[in-house]
Amino acid sequence: QVQLVESGGGLVQPGGSLRLSCAASGSIFSIDSMAWYRQAPGKERELVATITKGGNTNYVDSVKGRFTISRDNAKNTVYLQMNGLQPADTAVYYCRARIYSTVNSWLPYWGQGTQVTVSS
Repeated sequence: QVQLVESGGGLVQPGGSLRLSCAASGSIFSIDSMAWYRQAPGKERELVATITKGGNTNYVDSVKGRFTISRDNAKNTVYLQMNGLQPADTAVYYCRARIYSTVNSWLPYWGQGTQVTVSS
């Protein structure tokens, strides 16, 4: 069984920073791409950033220059460093990973989500 557990969310003032972490555990053979999504109230879930196993990254335009995705393959962990946070960044943030496990197939797995609230 594979689990993704996120941490690091919270309440921060505009202009502040947070660092999210997402650790994958269980019977994992390999992890391919990893990503962060977010879902604000009343809105659809959107892709925020992705990172390949080799470290290539992509970002949605609204976070470019402010957010940085990274990963530690030895720890099966992906991070999202968020600087210059704005109220529009308020959302539940989810991590997603494409994992090859004991089910002998590549499958997407999701974390449970962590709340990020940007407010003065």
